[in-house]
Amino acid sequence: MATTVLAAPVRSRIESVDIVRGFIMIVMALDHVRDYFNPGFNPTNLDHTTIAWFFTRWITHYCAPVFFLLTGTGAYLSLKKKSKRELSRFLLTRGLWLIFLEVVVVRCLGWQFNFNYHLTLLMVLWALGCAMIVLSGLVYFPAWAVTTFGVAMIALHNLFDNVSWDNPVWTILHSPGMLTTNQNHKVFVFYVLIPWVGVTAAGYGLGQIYDWRSERRRAFLWKLGVGLIAAFVVIREINIYGDPSRWTVQKSVAFTVLSFLNASKYPPSLLYLLMTIGPAVMFLWAVDGRNPKVFGPALTVGRVPMFYYLLHIPLIHVVAVVVCYARYGTAHWMFESDSPRNFPVNTPPGWGYSLPIIYLIWFCVVLALYPLCRWYAGLKTRSKNGLLSYI
Repeated sequence: MATTVLAAPVRSRIESVDIVRGFIMIVMALDHVRDYFNPGFNPTNLDHTTIAWFFTRWITHYCAPVFFLLTGTGAYLSLKKKSKRELSRFLLTRGLWLIFLEVVVVRCLGWQFNFNYHLTLLMVLWALGCAMIVLSGLVYFPAWAVTTFGVAMIALHNLFDNVSWDNPVWTILHSPGMLTTNQNHKVFVFYVLIPWVGVTAAGYGLGQIYDWRSERRRAFLWKLGVGLIAAFVVIREINIYGDPSRWTVQKSVAFTVLSFLNASKYPPSLLYLLMTIGPAVMFLWAVDGRNPKVFGPALTVGRVPMFYYLLHIPLIHVVAVVVCYARYGTAHWMFESDSPRNFPVNTPPGWGYSLPIIYLIWFCVVLALYPLCRWYAGLKTRSKNGLLSYI
């Protein structure tokens, strides 16, 4: 008698990965609300900030590293459904698509609401797209080799902190700065490729642990998370390598702690990445195999991170335009940005709101986006249209 065995469908999505990704996407919106509504000072400048403002900015430091890391992890997990050749093609085309979104869609219809291209910033989608393009070639190598490449780039790139080459290629690779000198059309590179490409490659290697048994995987995540955090503390305490900015004793113990935590993001230093990826790995450990209802919204957002990203910036910008018009009777500032320092918009005289207002706007933005994310997540689950995987 023939026996028919119904195999369980292969799952390329891991809920714990989606939960962590969803949390950092939600937190990302807080940073962008602050971009539009803050009083015009740098919250990590210890001469002008407060503890509350500092940590409002500091907590959002987790967003980009986790996003890049889990992009690599997601790529590895997709090998459950794709061949390496199919994955390579997908990463290449999606990488090009993300660069297009950054330069055309997000820049014009999100951040600035104009098409004059007086100022273009190459930011997270640009770097993520480039990282995917590089990963599209790396997937043909063994996973251990990709991991080694990524970890080496993260660990060693600060050796080049003092290298100053007046070269556009070096600006793109490692030294954030102005890419063009044309005063009418400025292009500024915020997110350089080194070490963001390495973070994505390391994330690809991390994806291997989701082939392991739960007990082994959880033990590894715990040890890795603790090890990365300990490495940050030790290297930061030595205060010689790992970040171009040294920590110093400040006017109080609390501000000395802030100085210790104030690692460099542009480009992300070794210490910055240890400080953010270590706790993120601990978060992966904490939610591994668990899916309580409290994680439901994060899980939903984490399943459609690009959809959420493309919607949240224009929504925040629209709120800023409405508030500006109601307050000043005009909102032309909200369509202008003359320098990277004033990005994403030029601020009107006296502009800026307190932290409680910024947190309230953030809450409302996330609340408004959640039903749309839930709808789109359901659509992606039901549909077999491969184009949906690009958003």
